Amino acid sequence: MHRKNQTFLIERRALLKGAGMAAAGFAGFPLAGCEAQNALLHDSQARSNPLAIPPLQQGRIEGGARVFRLSLTAGQKEFVPGVASPTIGIDAPYLGPTLEMRRGERVRFHVENELTEGATVHWHGFELPADADGGPHQLIRPNERWSPAFEVRQRASLYWYHSHLHRGAGPQVYAGLAAPIYVRDDEEDALDLPSDYGVDDIPLIVQDRVIDGSGRLIYPSGMHARMMGVRGDRIYVNGTENAMFDAATGQLRLRILNGSNARFYDFSLEGDRPMQLIGSDGGLLDRSHPVRSVRLAPGERGQVVIDLSEGRPLRLVASSPDNAMGMMGGGMMNRRNDGGGSDRVFRILDIRPARAAQPASLPNQLASIAAPDPSLAVRTRRFVLDMGMMGGGMSINGATMDMNVVNERVPVGQWEIWEIANASMMAHPFHIHNVQFRVIDRDGHAPPPLETGFKDTVIVNPREQVRVLLRFEEYSDPDKPYMYHCHILEHEDAGMMGQFVVVNS
Repeated sequence: MHRKNQTFLIERRALLKGAGMAAAGFAGFPLAGCEAQNALLHDSQARSNPLAIPPLQQGRIEGGARVFRLSLTAGQKEFVPGVASPTIGIDAPYLGPTLEMRRGERVRFHVENELTEGATVHWHGFELPADADGGPHQLIRPNERWSPAFEVRQRASLYWYHSHLHRGAGPQVYAGLAAPIYVRDDEEDALDLPSDYGVDDIPLIVQDRVIDGSGRLIYPSGMHARMMGVRGDRIYVNGTENAMFDAATGQLRLRILNGSNARFYDFSLEGDRPMQLIGSDGGLLDRSHPVRSVRLAPGERGQVVIDLSEGRPLRLVASSPDNAMGMMGGGMMNRRNDGGGSDRVFRILDIRPARAAQPASLPNQLASIAAPDPSLAVRTRRFVLDMGMMGGGMSINGATMDMNVVNERVPVGQWEIWEIANASMMAHPFHIHNVQFRVIDRDGHAPPPLETGFKDTVIVNPREQVRVLLRFEEYSDPDKPYMYHCHILEHEDAGMMGQFVVVNS
């Protein structure tokens, strides 16, 4: 399969030499130590730019299935006005369309790889056959097409699709291979929540990026980036810096995706104003929860409704919590190399209401969700996350990712408890493919509101253990594996990932 050689090419090759040249899409970033980061053009903070809304793609009904045709292509984007950087995207120079589908439908994708390197497309959060998962085993070679198909079994929510290339997910997602998915269903439609896409229902893909002194996008490759993950000092929302949205309604629903490679965010409204938290990774919560902030790690999603009835402008901001205990992520090294430490507050989105409006209320109940019942479990599995110093030793249960090793065999339909323990000094977001699980507890304590619904990614803090209840309900394949891994992409690429197959008992 030549995956190791391919990885070396990812790190070395130039990307886009001319307008007519096909390229890998991510190989041409200047590789730089974090020292190259700076406060380039911070006067741009005074400007506002209209928030880009990803185009909505609903596919076409063909033969009883909803069919999407997508192309992975090389492109260019001006992260700084007047300076083009090489990127990759899905039907776009950078990022891609929001795919919309309904629960219960059968969907099919035709994904053309027009890059000069291999790529994958993972349907993050979906329950689906292993050969349709889009993990590292579903490599799409250059000039080849991949055509997975599956039933949409997910509850209505925000999901996403992104690269999962073996040892290359970090640079590919950083270059732009990521985009949202909206799943709709009848239960949510009946609630009359804000749901007019691009009007009162807005996806926010929040990413941080490193821009060098010339205004070009770079992908850091030094020890700090390998250990802590790549974190930049410039924030882009749907690819927009200093984003601004003109709201025409009295309520605004924001579906927030932490699409960054490694940075954690605490999202809040400036002035400590309340938001209504209504959904997590896998759909609506049982009810709305008034919150002052929402913490999301890479891969996590949250949905909030903001009251704009007063007609006053609001600003969504985010602080960046320090997710390391005395490691390279904190202290002076963090402020110097990270482009802004845990004390930095980032501007995410300025919201400008059109006018004052009548306040609107949310339903008393959003979804009927029973509390998780650990007594259903017939087996407990334990996963210990750890990382060595100086950029090495990323592991789960003492092993690094091996494409030829199946780490777990899980019977289909069997309730299990997975204990995820963090032996390292850094928080890790743990993602499990092919399932929406329930969080039982954190070190014996009840989970916070965001974790009371369905999840596919969960933060595990240093020296903490999180227990989740899950079962793989439908699909089995003794040969084709799914993944579980840290969603700090540089940790995933370095080996903090394992494989499991779902088998008939």
